[in-house]
Amino acid sequence: MSRERVAAIVPAYNEEANIACVLQVLCQVPEIDQIIVVNDGSLDRTGEVAASFPKVTVIDQIENQGKGAALKVGAEAADADILLFLDADLIGLTVPHVQQLLKPVLDGETDATVGIFDGGRTSTDWAQALAPFLSGQRVLRRALLTGVDHIDEARFGVELQLHRQLKRMGKVPKEVILKDVSQVMKEEKLGLAKGFAARMRMYWEIIREIPRI
Repeated sequence: MSRERVAAIVPAYNEEANIACVLQVLCQVPEIDQIIVVNDGSLDRTGEVAASFPKVTVIDQIENQGKGAALKVGAEAADADILLFLDADLIGLTVPHVQQLLKPVLDGETDATVGIFDGGRTSTDWAQALAPFLSGQRVLRRALLTGVDHIDEARFGVELQLHRQLKRMGKVPKEVILKDVSQVMKEEKLGLAKGFAARMRMYWEIIREIPRI
């Protein structure tokens, strides 16, 4: 019996300095059949860097539409039964980490998983310890997305939408510990002032989603 197809979807906005590290890992995972980068209106070379990987399909969006819309576009373009969502700015990601996220779903143990950072960096570990449901590292069966509303409007609130709506379906994601994985902070990408402002916008987009749930 042939195994189910897996598509990895990476939403990216101005991640030319970080995305190659994630794509190098994904290209080495034998369980992954398709890799899609949704270049969400980047103003840098994110799309060019992603396109330099022969196994990667790049979908360029002219304007930035937000993370939720990027995930939806990637999911619609995927030819797979199982979807893997990963952020483009991960640090310390390895092939075993990706396989650990995929295995419970591929084995039929659960229909969804969520990756939780541990031992990577204090700042990201602390954030996910407080709110693990906001992690962008996820695997789920494609069929579950048919029951999820508003993700294209959610922007950075998309993880909250996914978590709450999956829970309503009785599909609580299995937590998978991603040892020594973290991600680049907004303040590191943009500087303290711009990074802090971007973080506040992200928190507002998350809070804004609560009434829709």
